[in-house]
Amino acid sequence: MFRLTVMTAAMSLFLLTGCAAPNTGGQKSTILPPLRDLTAYLLVDPTTDAVLSIEQAAETLADADVVFLGEIHRHPGNHLAQMALFRALHAQNSDTALSLEQFERPVQPVLDQYLAGDIGEATLRGKGGAWDNYPVSYRPLVEYAKANGLAVIAAEAPNMVVRCVGREGPGFLATLPADKQHWSALTLRLDDGPYKDRFIEFAGGNAGHGESTGADDTVSEAVLRSFAAQVTRDETMAESIVQHIAANPDHRVVHLNGSFHSAGFLGTAERVMWDRPDLKVAVVHPIEVDDPAKPNIPDDKRSEGTLLLLVQPEPKSYASDEEEREAIMEQMKFRKSVDCEL
Repeated sequence: MFRLTVMTAAMSLFLLTGCAAPNTGGQKSTILPPLRDLTAYLLVDPTTDAVLSIEQAAETLADADVVFLGEIHRHPGNHLAQMALFRALHAQNSDTALSLEQFERPVQPVLDQYLAGDIGEATLRGKGGAWDNYPVSYRPLVEYAKANGLAVIAAEAPNMVVRCVGREGPGFLATLPADKQHWSALTLRLDDGPYKDRFIEFAGGNAGHGESTGADDTVSEAVLRSFAAQVTRDETMAESIVQHIAANPDHRVVHLNGSFHSAGFLGTAERVMWDRPDLKVAVVHPIEVDDPAKPNIPDDKRSEGTLLLLVQPEPKSYASDEEEREAIMEQMKFRKSVDCEL
């Protein structure tokens, strides 16, 4: 697994934090500056605990052909860091493309029309199926790409396809009509391994994804179908990135996805490396710290990325287990209503 060599640099903080950090001479430090609010973030080298400025982080990522910016969806600090890093990476390499989980493959023509100035943002958001948080989370990135003439890749498989794989299994992909087969990667690598283990561990604790059954801890069919749905996303995003680089060999791709898709260089990241082992891949992985006043890096998280992005925890989604259970049941009802007939 490729890991970029991390630069040794004097620790510094960027403007958002307004704090100073001590120089550790490359040794691990257990003292990191506080995260003052939800917009604050720390970019940290997990091998030294050095806090890097945006410019230092970009230099650390300079040799990467593909940079995965993992995200905690809707976290303001996470999105601010993404914008700052993307701008710095583009300043370093003008041939930089933006790849997004947040737009699905079939809407690439709509996205291209918007970048060319042929349609307005209301049409992009409507016909392009933009996420509801597009204005505050992704608009700055897309507008920066548009202003600088950069390619933007609609990398994700359609949500309908993903949900139908989750309901019917990977065989659903073979039923896609010929004119829709480009919507998704059609080959799924579902073999046992660290990523599958990680997903099953996650799904086993989440009623929305199924649960383990039986005394021998065999995995339920529901969980296996959910894993196939997850991999549909990973394979499609990886294929989108690889196809873009094949068509534009000089481009570096900066890809945004939910952090699970690239944590530990697994998921989408590992599929890029499987398909193009010649490419250098880097991952910036976000972590919500336990104590914003005294942030630290859990030892089991140090290998999750080339760099780690520390942010404050978001407010709890649910105040009780009962509230969470009711919400999950509503989500499951919605999933069951999906029409998989094309």
